Amino acid sequence: MDKIKKFQEALQNSQRIVFFSGAGMSTESGISDFRSADGLYMAKTHQDYSPEEVVSRRFLEAHPQEFFDYYFEHLVSPEARPNAGHHFIAQLEEIGKDVTVVTQNIDGLHQVSGSSKVYELHGSVHRNYCVAQGHFYTYEELILDDQGIPCCPEDGSLVRPEVVLYGEVLDPQVVEGAIEAIRQADLLVILGTSLVVYPAAGLIDYYQGKDYVVINKTPIQTYRPGGIVFESTISEVFEDVRASLDL
Repeated sequence: MDKIKKFQEALQNSQRIVFFSGAGMSTESGISDFRSADGLYMAKTHQDYSPEEVVSRRFLEAHPQEFFDYYFEHLVSPEARPNAGHHFIAQLEEIGKDVTVVTQNIDGLHQVSGSSKVYELHGSVHRNYCVAQGHFYTYEELILDDQGIPCCPEDGSLVRPEVVLYGEVLDPQVVEGAIEAIRQADLLVILGTSLVVYPAAGLIDYYQGKDYVVINKTPIQTYRPGGIVFESTISEVFEDVRASLDL
């Protein structure tokens, strides 16, 4: 039996499905990943700092203007729209599957496509808060000062994105919800991630089901034997399985 057929049957025979997505999920929406040849970690910052240093809490506090210059140029894509992969996952929910998304992405595209149960391990660019009083703002509500730094219209304090920067920990409630969903899943589908970013990547170890699927453009070290592994784009694989599921 070929891999596409196995994937089709796994989807049909499973009710609780968890999709664990990484940066490769959104590259077809025009959002750069991190570790490919054209990824963000290869981009120059025009400073004596690596991209990893720039997107750290320490750097934000010490150099807010440089942080937000890089942030708005490389990490925010307001024009991006969900791609066929995001829509496929949402459509599975529409036909009655119990679908949970656990994502490392901060772009919010899973929710835009219609997925209702999404655990954002690294936060979202769409949620921002004043560091002094905690006032919340959407991305569209941000007001920038003359240095390009978001500021709170209530008290003038810095407004930062609710994303997990280097030097910060994941939200324990989000992690707990993601672990429980993975633990209860009949099927785990890993999408567009190299599985090298911890602690997020370690959450898949809680999966107790038999079948799992990996779709990634480049080879990765799978976390246990027996998986259905595709070295392809997510949309290509999903398109091949779509017809038999009547989506």
